[in-house]
Amino acid sequence: MKYSTIFLLTTLSVLVLSYGMSSLAYGQGNLAPINVKTDHAAYGTGEIITIFGFVKDYDGSNDVVIQVFAPNGNLASVAQISPDSDGSYSTELTAAGMISLEGEYIVKVQIINNGPQRNQTIFEFVGGEAAPAAPAAPAAPEESVTTTEPEPGMEPEPVMQATEPICGKGTVLKDGLCVVEQEKKGGGCLIATAAFGSELAPQVQFLREIRDNTVLQTESGTSFMTGFNQFYYSFSPAVADYERENPAFKETVKLALTPMLTSLTILNYVDIDSEEEMLGYGIGIILLNIGMYFVAPAVIILKIKNRK
Repeated sequence: MKYSTIFLLTTLSVLVLSYGMSSLAYGQGNLAPINVKTDHAAYGTGEIITIFGFVKDYDGSNDVVIQVFAPNGNLASVAQISPDSDGSYSTELTAAGMISLEGEYIVKVQIINNGPQRNQTIFEFVGGEAAPAAPAAPAAPEESVTTTEPEPGMEPEPVMQATEPICGKGTVLKDGLCVVEQEKKGGGCLIATAAFGSELAPQVQFLREIRDNTVLQTESGTSFMTGFNQFYYSFSPAVADYERENPAFKETVKLALTPMLTSLTILNYVDIDSEEEMLGYGIGIILLNIGMYFVAPAVIILKIKNRK
């Protein structure tokens, strides 16, 4: 058997194995330092939202901060809780008050004073009217007793002074609401969302978490995403539309995305605390993907061409 045939079979085997490894990585969410989930994907007005998760290797020294951001970026809720001894934590809030704008809400969690150990999930608020409360039974009439008391002197009514909310770390007061300070958000992953069928798909959430929790936490990563978004959104809407119209093309894109998703899982197992580390890992992953998507196919094509 010639070397070109062996190389072709080896490349195909790596592609198939990477597809299985990526699925395994998404299914093992407990490998992350901290994870977070909600008990449902969507809620209506007045329903109870349960947020829960697990802190890996929890030593009992740090609390977990839970922030819920509305679709317009405003901070809708914030809580600080202590996990149980096994690392599990949970909290509840009602879909009302600050949670009134219909759309996608982002739940972000972070271990206090523990560097980049953070994660996030999303849920949908669909609005609607809360269930009406049962009417109260009429109270029995009471006998009125008339008493004569001296009329007290008129006292001035107390004046209620408006108080401004106290915003937590990383948020500022704007128009009476606590909003994230200089929060830079990217758009949606259009091609991946169309390929995997939903923004709630594990692969799409994985890409969003890598972008928001790792890449955008450094200046170099933010600069890269600014340039990348200008290029990506110049063609991604058309590709996503064609995926929805052509199931065969959709499956092809899904298969093509698998090696890239597998390479990005490396960032789940490293701590990036400086610009130098971000540049090092970023350049390494870019070169790895160039090798998988361009160099390896070019070598295969040349080997096949030389056989003829």
